[in-house]
Amino acid sequence: MRSEPMEAGEKTYTHKRMPRGGHVEIMDTTLRDGEQTSGVSFSKQEKLNIAKLLLTELHVPRIEVASARVSTGEKETVKAVLDWAHRHGRAHQIEVLGFLDKGESVKWISDVGGSVINLLSKGSENHCIHQLKQTPEQHAQAIKEEVRRAREAGMKVNLYLEDWSNGAKNSPDYVYYIMDAIKDEEIERFMLPDTLGILTPTQTFYYVKRMVTRYPGLHFDFHAHNDYDLAAGNVFAAIQAGVKGVHCTINGLGERAGNATLSSTVAVIHDHLGLVTGIDEKKINKVSHIVESFSGISVPPNKPIIGENVFTQCAGVHADGDSKNNLYYNDLLPERFGREREYALGKTSGKANIRKNLESLGIELDEEDVRKVTERVIELGDRKEIVTQSDLPYIVADVVKHSRMKCRVKIVNYYLSLAKGLSPTATICIEIDGKRYQESATGDGQYNAFVKAVRKVYERRLKLKFPTLVSYQVNIPPGGRTDALVQATIGWEYNGQTLKTRGLDPDQTEAAIQATIKMLNMIQ
Repeated sequence: MRSEPMEAGEKTYTHKRMPRGGHVEIMDTTLRDGEQTSGVSFSKQEKLNIAKLLLTELHVPRIEVASARVSTGEKETVKAVLDWAHRHGRAHQIEVLGFLDKGESVKWISDVGGSVINLLSKGSENHCIHQLKQTPEQHAQAIKEEVRRAREAGMKVNLYLEDWSNGAKNSPDYVYYIMDAIKDEEIERFMLPDTLGILTPTQTFYYVKRMVTRYPGLHFDFHAHNDYDLAAGNVFAAIQAGVKGVHCTINGLGERAGNATLSSTVAVIHDHLGLVTGIDEKKINKVSHIVESFSGISVPPNKPIIGENVFTQCAGVHADGDSKNNLYYNDLLPERFGREREYALGKTSGKANIRKNLESLGIELDEEDVRKVTERVIELGDRKEIVTQSDLPYIVADVVKHSRMKCRVKIVNYYLSLAKGLSPTATICIEIDGKRYQESATGDGQYNAFVKAVRKVYERRLKLKFPTLVSYQVNIPPGGRTDALVQATIGWEYNGQTLKTRGLDPDQTEAAIQATIKMLNMIQ
């Protein structure tokens, strides 16, 4: 039998905003379902550290840490987590997935000190018949027997109805038969997984509402997967329909497209449903980065809440609006999540972006210097992706200091070549006091060839003394991107004096050429 939402003649349910102050229980399954992400395997120490962070920093009330009977190493790891949890009075917050295996999972969990088992049963007739080769009657009986074994071992029992979403759509009579058979057993929570991530928010609301309405005295959790990128929306709909708990993972880790992301789930619950979770939002970013490091799975830069770019304004008009009554703010303030708003520097930057970054660095410039710095940032942004705030002091020093120097020497054009087995060559066109000169030279490197060509102009054509290069240093601004800026600092000796000039550019050779031209203007 197939069941679809909002069929003709059926009762529909209106989505209503739940009253503020209600509570939604979070269960984090990063260490179990999240570890099923392709390529992710946490070591014992990593698992223990993540468990501590989830419980003591984020204040997650429940965490699922493993599946029973996986391996000897996993058993040792779960025991280490539970040993720590027992010492700190948190063993009741640790849950382990178990199976209908005639007590083997129950024994495995008991051996490691566990007290909560999440039994995996079948929530669709298709899974029951074709995977287990059982009738619904046989499966219901197997569930009852396993629940009793766990209870006799002193455990609390939660029950997963695996593939429930397909069951609710395609075999609702089966789902109701199983639920009717086990609803009076000693089961704490009935967990409704969208195992294959097939539901839409409308469907989620409809099918969850039917369960909650039919079994009003039971505690239901919803477990979302993100195959259609609808996990957060489905969590929202499930809570509106009446579930008391939802499952998620740090950074959305999980099989295939992953699970509902804890950061987005918490923000949606707090902001759009007006409910509380007890999760410490300020610690979300910290925990996210630690899990990112341990898992080796990078968080996309545009991932809501935790992505690198999500609190970064790029357009100058947005930065300007932020200075005028926070015109481009929403409720997702970065400070909530232990972060700061940033203003990217690039080709879309305006003076407002520059001012915001200068204020953050404690640098004050007049209007004309801000204009010059803005022009330089835009010029760099046209050539590379982004300029960081760490680059900005170097740009300020470069632009403000040297923009006041009269430019009697200019590079009109240059051509540099580099080929394997051949000496680098440089051809330059340089303008000195309005007159242009062209020369070529070879050298040990492209910059050396460039300097030799310039030296020819000064010594052979103009009969002038050319400074001696005494030092050459290349720096990447701290925290800067290597593809954004390079600072070349060159020391020169000229008539007994030491000169030092700097050039700033995404290209190292170009930065050195800029430093050289500045030196020539100083001595001209």
